[in-house]
Parts: sequence; structure tokens; C-alpha cells
Amino acid sequence: MPRLASWPDLVVVHRLQFPLPVNYLCYAVWGCGFATGDAARILEPAVLAAILANLLLIIGPLALNVAIDMPTDTRHADKGYLAIAAARLGRRRALALSWTEMALGLLTTAGVGLGRDRWWPLAIAAAIVGAQVLYNVEPVRLKRRGLLGSTAFGVASVGFPALLGYTATGTSLDTTVWLIFTGAAVLSVGRTVWWAIPDHAADAETGVMTPAVRCGPVRALGVACLLLQAGLFLLGWGLWRRYGPVWSVLGLAVHALFLGRAIRQLSQTARRNPPTAGVLLRRTLPVVTLGEVVLTVIAFAA
Repeated sequence: MPRLASWPDLVVVHRLQFPLPVNYLCYAVWGCGFATGDAARILEPAVLAAILANLLLIIGPLALNVAIDMPTDTRHADKGYLAIAAARLGRRRALALSWTEMALGLLTTAGVGLGRDRWWPLAIAAAIVGAQVLYNVEPVRLKRRGLLGSTAFGVASVGFPALLGYTATGTSLDTTVWLIFTGAAVLSVGRTVWWAIPDHAADAETGVMTPAVRCGPVRALGVACLLLQAGLFLLGWGLWRRYGPVWSVLGLAVHALFLGRAIRQLSQTARRNPPTAGVLLRRTLPVVTLGEVVLTVIAFAA
């Protein structure tokens, strides 16, 4: 008799293993922080609704991805636990949860529009759902279309949520904010390419043509490093213009450390010994989390 789904299975299917929830919370509140610089504004109904919507629109698509990727994850030594958790929960139930969470995210942003006559959050929420559906679902399934898929996922997971939160405050966007959010989104795209390096063999076996499958792990990691450098440049430029050089250096420091680690992984990958998904999650991803926390502090305190 199969074991029934449990709370830990829900955590795994929604990719809520530490430190990932900290990242999601940062992305959910960045918009408010960079728009107002005032943590008290989080308690405003429109802003609170946008943060809740962001969280739903981040974890919902992750559950969709895990449910759809079950055939691939069963072939992956490090990610088999995702397929097991999804199987215990039930693929149909995981898909239903995902669609429900995304629908609730859309409804929540519609409430912001109706209550405050701010409709940009709903438009951006629709863009998040659209990008994530195109990334995951056939016949388009951008995930198997190389860098286009990494771009869709990276922007929908970080750049769009920041914009959603920002527009919910009613504050007008300026050039510095565009630079900051674009830089953060490009960093996210680079990390998406990087994150798929350990999945190379399983993705190739199931026809998921990620950059690592199309170009090989070494070239894909090189592309990821170039994207990370571009993201750092844009982010640093925006932070410098908005807050000055000191805050810019602080905001870039940890992300630059992550780039250094990714560059060091090039030689390891060239020796056909790329880092495993478990190592990336436990040892390298916490560096990203620290960098996102620092940016959150800057947004509210600088």
C-alpha cells in the first residue's frame, strides 16, 4: 500500500527546502522595499495582498514544474526525492494545487485593482502565470528550448514579482529601479542555467533540451557566468545611482562571491565531475540567499 502524502511531501513539491523560502520571501517584498523604503508600508492592504500574491505565484509554478518533471526526476540520482514526494501526493493533486495557487494569486492582484484602481499588478501576475505555463506545459514547453526557457523561468521567478510588488504601492517606476530589477532578473536567468547543470544526463535522456543539454555542461556554465556578470553590472549600476557607491558595493559583494564559486566550478565541470544538485542546494545556494537578504535590507534601510 503506498504511503499517504504528508506535510513534508507538500514542502518538497513546492520546493520549500531551506534556504529557498527565504529567497521567495525576499522576491515577494522587494517591490515594496525599493518603492517606499518603509517596512511599515508592508501592512497596507494593497501591499500585503501583492506580497501574498507573489508568494502564491512563486510556489504554485514550482509545484507545477515538479509534477510535470516526474518522469525526468525519477532518472535523477539527486532529485528522485522530488518524484517520490509528487507520487505520494499524487500527480493530479499536485497539478490541482498548483493551478489553484496560481488562480488565487491572480484573484488577489485583481483585488488590488478593484480596491485601489491599480491594475498593473494583475497584468504582471498574468505575465508570471503565462511565462510559467509556457515554460512547463506542452506543446510549447520552453524548458526544452534552451536559453529561452531559462529566461522565461528566471524573469517570471524574480523580475516580475519585484515589479508586481512595486506597482502595488502606486509608485512610478524610474530608471534606477528598472536597472536594479533587470539586473536581478538577469542574475536569476544565469542561476537557472547554472542550476540545471547537474540535471544534464536526466534531461538529455528525456529530451529536455536545457542549455546544458544543447551546449554541454561546460559551455552552459560559461554562459551562466557571463549572464551573472551582466546581471551584476546592471544591478550595481542601479544601486549606485539610487543609493550611492557604498550601498552598491554591499549589494554586489555576496553575489560576486557566488559568481566566483560558479567560475571555480568550471574546472570541476570540465573534468566531467560537475557539482551535484545536493551540493548546489546545501553549499552554494545559501550564498545566493545571503545576497538576496542583503538586497532586501538595502531596499528598506538605505
